[in-house]
Amino acid sequence: MAERWLPRKVIGLDINPRAIKVAWVNLYLNALSDDGLSVLDHEGKSLLDRVEFHVSDLLAYCREQNLTMDLIVGCIPQILNPDPTAMSKLVSENASEEFLYSLSNYCGLQGFVEDQFGLGLVARATEEGISIIRPTGKLIFNIGGRPGQAVTERLFSRRGFHIKKLWQTRVNQAADTDILALVEIEKNTRHRFEFFMGRVSEEPISARTAWAFLKSGGEISHGLSVYECRLRMPNQVKTISKFLNNGFHDTRGALDLSFKDEAVAEEKIPFLAHLARGLEDLSYFPHESPAGSCRFRNLIAGFMRIYHHIPLTPASVVILPSRAVAIENILRLYSPRLALVDAALTRWLPKKWITALPAQAHIGTNSIGSSKSNNSVTVVEAPRRSDLVVQLLKNLKPQIVVTSLADYEMRTSTAFELLLNATASIGARLILDMSEYLELSSLPGTNGVLQYLSSHPMPLHATVICGLLKNQVYSDLEVAFVMSENRTLLNALAKAGDVTYGRTAISSQFYYGCLFHELLSFQLPERHTNEQRLPREEEASEYISISRSTAEALSGVENVNLDQRPPTICMDFDENLLQVPAAVKVSVFEGFARQNISDDEIDPRPEILEYLESTFGVPHSYTKEIFLSDTSTSLFTKLVLACVEENGTLVFPMGSCGTLVSVAKFLEADFRILPTKVSDSFKATAGQIDSFLTDAVFIEAFKDAPTLSRPHGTLKYSIKKLLGLLVSQKFDDLVAGLEVQKKILQHRAEQLCKLLKECGWDVVEPLGGTSMVATPSAFYGKCVKGESTEALCSENIRDALLKFTDLSISSSSWTGIPNYCRFMLGLTDEVFAASCRALLRFKELVL
Repeated sequence: MAERWLPRKVIGLDINPRAIKVAWVNLYLNALSDDGLSVLDHEGKSLLDRVEFHVSDLLAYCREQNLTMDLIVGCIPQILNPDPTAMSKLVSENASEEFLYSLSNYCGLQGFVEDQFGLGLVARATEEGISIIRPTGKLIFNIGGRPGQAVTERLFSRRGFHIKKLWQTRVNQAADTDILALVEIEKNTRHRFEFFMGRVSEEPISARTAWAFLKSGGEISHGLSVYECRLRMPNQVKTISKFLNNGFHDTRGALDLSFKDEAVAEEKIPFLAHLARGLEDLSYFPHESPAGSCRFRNLIAGFMRIYHHIPLTPASVVILPSRAVAIENILRLYSPRLALVDAALTRWLPKKWITALPAQAHIGTNSIGSSKSNNSVTVVEAPRRSDLVVQLLKNLKPQIVVTSLADYEMRTSTAFELLLNATASIGARLILDMSEYLELSSLPGTNGVLQYLSSHPMPLHATVICGLLKNQVYSDLEVAFVMSENRTLLNALAKAGDVTYGRTAISSQFYYGCLFHELLSFQLPERHTNEQRLPREEEASEYISISRSTAEALSGVENVNLDQRPPTICMDFDENLLQVPAAVKVSVFEGFARQNISDDEIDPRPEILEYLESTFGVPHSYTKEIFLSDTSTSLFTKLVLACVEENGTLVFPMGSCGTLVSVAKFLEADFRILPTKVSDSFKATAGQIDSFLTDAVFIEAFKDAPTLSRPHGTLKYSIKKLLGLLVSQKFDDLVAGLEVQKKILQHRAEQLCKLLKECGWDVVEPLGGTSMVATPSAFYGKCVKGESTEALCSENIRDALLKFTDLSISSSSWTGIPNYCRFMLGLTDEVFAASCRALLRFKELVL
């Protein structure tokens, strides 16, 4: 090789020290002339300059020396050693001849799924090769055909290689290699190895048959192939491989980067690389606003600005779990007496909305009043053609129109302008769904709506909804966004999100964010960017406004306000920002990395039942059905709606999560507050609760809930795996990680209790959980020093803390406990420390 191609360096590696000595002797014999002088090539170099040898376990030497290779050539043992303890012995030059010789024939278990085929050492060499090969480099392996061609080729393809068979032949099975280990593998698995009787037989035989034939004096052979492997998307595959090798070995078996469709590979591999980088750098899952991830909203705005020349800002974008949720929430916000909705979009709406006949008094009138309840909206189905929609508009005069456009109408802006003018003429709000027409492509097709928005501000009565549905990999993964320049609506949508679904799944935003990121990475920015259009406040107008009851319910949502800069110190959200155990990262990555996952593998219900029984003693028979959702808020929303349907009454113990009370208010449910006592830590006691409701109507309500934000299959896989680990107690990292979190929360509670008491707060010491409550008794009636502010009280203490220290907590109106505020404990170390400093600072400013 060195003589023929004159490479800069050839490095020979072997685990056998004696083999390395022989190689050096052979090198000198070829590098020196009979006179002992170096034989030089036309570049003036000898073989001694180009070739060197080192003792190394596979590619360990190259990795230790941080070498980068252009070509890796290997011929690696593929049969498990009959003596499992032999491969654990220390390899030294003084080892027995028999042991050193066995290293060329046998390998030990390597911890790879390919071990069962005798290919574990090849798999390890391949993964080590990924880390040291140049992006344009290649691996060449001499592979015995005993495991079968499909198994061998999958070893390389699932790790992200394009493979090419350079040469193949058939050779006799070496007499000094015992194939009994392969017979044992066949006995314990369904796999059959491939041997042949003689050199010319075409029909393969199993290892068991081959072993028997060999023992009876016969001659057996097997295939021998030389494979060339090149990385597809080398930088991304290297990133994924590095992530798995940095403490995430347990998920290597789930990795599958083999694709029949190249378009799927081009989308999934970059995403997995982004996910690997994100999880590797992640110490906790970030808290995101109900309006959506700031990064994701920025990417959407950037895509609209650069590809469609719309001067959009992230402030004009709100993220939702799906367009179904977006449409239902908008209708609930305005509670129109009559809404005209595209027939294809009504399937997600509550059944009673689309079955109720519109009242005669509401047809053909131009009233701007709301319905008495957001649970009694009347919806009339509409055709898709814009001219037919306009005709219905003129006759029915609805207050809200939710529609899309026909394919041919999207080619120009004419139909969109027609709808804008028609709705404006009767004082109706227009909600346009263009989910089917948004292309995430570097060459997007013509889109009349986006063409219009590139040169015209969006009217305040118009809103565009887009459900992101088109991806090559996870066909059922959805996230939606709303574009509007109406600040009032955007703020209301974000607050409604907080009380109906909580947060849009981070994983969904991250996936589509990666698609937008890839598109923006290759697009040159405009040299002359239009001035960005910011959302505008809507004044009193002839259009229907957000209903009074809805506005009152949303006023209790304290931690969402798109009009204000978010606080830098947040202690008012229900999320855990403590260190994420590695097992969680592994499960999340594995859920996205695997292919062809069966329904059973993504159904966590059996693990949930097992966990409930093992942890809380709840028998399986107590559970009729389990419903899953991305968030507890989404589940509770459907529970409240079921209660409303049955004219039931909800009972909240005083001190319940404020979000739950806001949900009941937003959905106009009948509810009562159950008084609790500070002596009981504001917890409801058994004596205060007489009974609880169990009725089959709730099961039907969840079954018929299309806008329930359900977790995607990738996350259900992760949940199933994690619960299985918890129940079996097999994964020490997960259990240990959760124990660390418990200790951190306990220590934080003690710290904060002590600090709050020193600062003049009366504290209810928590018995567990991630939050605590306290009342600022020493601050009542006091004013901030040097400021002309009103005296502090339970109604303004939160605002004062936010204004003067940038610390955001939950006020007594959120906790539902008169005079008591809430503090979250599950924060990052930095935020918790900053919160403590802010409390001390506030004490100095007032007391």
